[in-house]
Amino acid sequence: MSAFSYKPFSTPWWLTNRHFQTIYGARYVPCQAIKWQRQTLTTPDQDFIDLDILDTPGATGLLVLIHGLEGNTHSRYIRSLAHYAQQHGMQVVAPNLRSCSGKINLAPRLYHAGDSQEMSWLIPSIRALYPHLPIYLVGFSLGANILLKWLSEKPSLSYVQSAVAIAPPLYLNIVANTLNQGFNRIYTHHFLSTLKPKAALKAKQFPGLIDINAIVKAKSMFEFDEHCMAPLHGFKGAEDYWQQSSAGPLLKNIALPTLIIMSEDDPFIPSYLIPNPNELSHSTEILVTSQGGHVGFVNGPFPGFLQWIPDTIFTFIRNKTL
Repeated sequence: MSAFSYKPFSTPWWLTNRHFQTIYGARYVPCQAIKWQRQTLTTPDQDFIDLDILDTPGATGLLVLIHGLEGNTHSRYIRSLAHYAQQHGMQVVAPNLRSCSGKINLAPRLYHAGDSQEMSWLIPSIRALYPHLPIYLVGFSLGANILLKWLSEKPSLSYVQSAVAIAPPLYLNIVANTLNQGFNRIYTHHFLSTLKPKAALKAKQFPGLIDINAIVKAKSMFEFDEHCMAPLHGFKGAEDYWQQSSAGPLLKNIALPTLIIMSEDDPFIPSYLIPNPNELSHSTEILVTSQGGHVGFVNGPFPGFLQWIPDTIFTFIRNKTL
């Protein structure tokens, strides 16, 4: 149990449907534009990652934001939190994971749900840019799973103060299968509509690396991961990729003060995947809402706003650093 209380999430009457929450929150809720400053980092394998930076003069902390599947720094959940953070005196750095910054990356790989190895050089590299600021990490959806997996592998992170993971797909096999059912196929189609062109570019860069004909025909996340993500990233197949990348079984290993936020009506993540407190480490707490969709959490009168997630994150940050 938390030693402090969070403001409850209240779903507006006009947005109670979980799919409406998810889609409206991702595509339509008003959200202020951010004037990012871009900085490119060279990866250990001579690829690149583009960081987008929101500069805050006199900042008292650094907030690092990790986006979800096929997201980027233009995603509303990233922009709303970045704007809030700047208003509250935080420097913001938001990496665009490989291939997500508007141009295809150079290496024979993309990004993936278990890419904790990427975090192992990326987070220290970001820290080196702001060595005197305390660091707070936030991950959304796929980015939340990457973050939790990385934290489970790092028993000591003296330079990071705390972390928040929002709607992590903790057991990727179950989430992938859930996305292949009923209305959820709409989300799968949406993801594949941008993933397939990236795979085609990767196949053009590296002929013979992946079976692009099988990828083009893919209609499920299993088929795409089986023919693209797994071979690109050294896994035996989709099931092996999901098993090795899922953060769910690793949560007890997290030593950093961490908050996990999940919704019982998340269309991507069945409610039975929400971990019980006894499945968490002593440093981890979980906040569960009855509604909110998948990374939706739109509140307020029409047309709504994305206020609850930033409020909750900063409540956690303030109380964990007192």
